[in-house]
Amino acid sequence: MAEQQYHSVMDLIHDKAPSTSQVLAVVTLFPIGGILLTLSGITLAGTLACLAVVTPLFVLFSPVLVPAGILLLLAVSGFLASGAFGLTGVSSIGWIVKSVRGRGDVREQMEHAKRKMHESGGHMGQQVGQRAKDVGQGMQSKAGGDGGRT
Repeated sequence: MAEQQYHSVMDLIHDKAPSTSQVLAVVTLFPIGGILLTLSGITLAGTLACLAVVTPLFVLFSPVLVPAGILLLLAVSGFLASGAFGLTGVSSIGWIVKSVRGRGDVREQMEHAKRKMHESGGHMGQQVGQRAKDVGQGMQSKAGGDGGRT
């Protein structure tokens, strides 16, 4: 009886034992985690010490630093907004020029969209393929008004 319990306990321990890869992972990652935790503690202590030293300087120079920070923020925001507006304007003008120059491009784009929809629809079954074809023809008829005849 005691021997049977011993074997069942040993089987349970054997089934619950960690694998070799799990043991290696713990042995490898435990020292790395300890080192990183130590470094984070040192960094926190250094940050708090520097903050304690620099806080009186911030309070002393705040009449100069706050307006300088606001000015810097406004300048950076202005440059970013200027760049965004310029890029939007250039791309809008480019789109308008491309649209005015090549009216045939719209039909080519519709054909390309129709082919892409048909190809993607073919992978999903006939019903989806037929729907994609119908949508492509509807788009082409709206763009060109010729119902698919080029």
